[in-house]
Amino acid sequence: MIKRRPVVAVVDDDPRVLESLEDLLESAGYVARSFPSAGPLLAGGLSGVDLLITDIGMPGTNGLELRDLVRKARPDLPVFLITGRHEIADQGRVQGVSGFFRKPFDVKRLLAAVGDALRNRDSGR
Repeated sequence: MIKRRPVVAVVDDDPRVLESLEDLLESAGYVARSFPSAGPLLAGGLSGVDLLITDIGMPGTNGLELRDLVRKARPDLPVFLITGRHEIADQGRVQGVSGFFRKPFDVKRLLAAVGDALRNRDSGR
């Protein structure tokens, strides 16, 4: 039996970030699906997505709003938030919210967190 590669959706309005995250995730063995905003991700549905990485500061539906929408539709789906605004990430950590990453993020830490979240999710089924 061939095991399916986990699918990680990335939502960011910065094409450079989308491209670098897509390359990083693909090189780590994941299938990366990139979206420039929340709309196309939500329109396509969340089925088949194993983890979501989203920027917080985006026009339209921001990353925090997207996280809340995703939690209603798929409460089991791990969501990581990325931001260039350090005070937001620091405040999130102080409040005990995991899954906040500041840009530029530590690649090894991000990949370790993605792997941990997917393993924890799979073992929780």
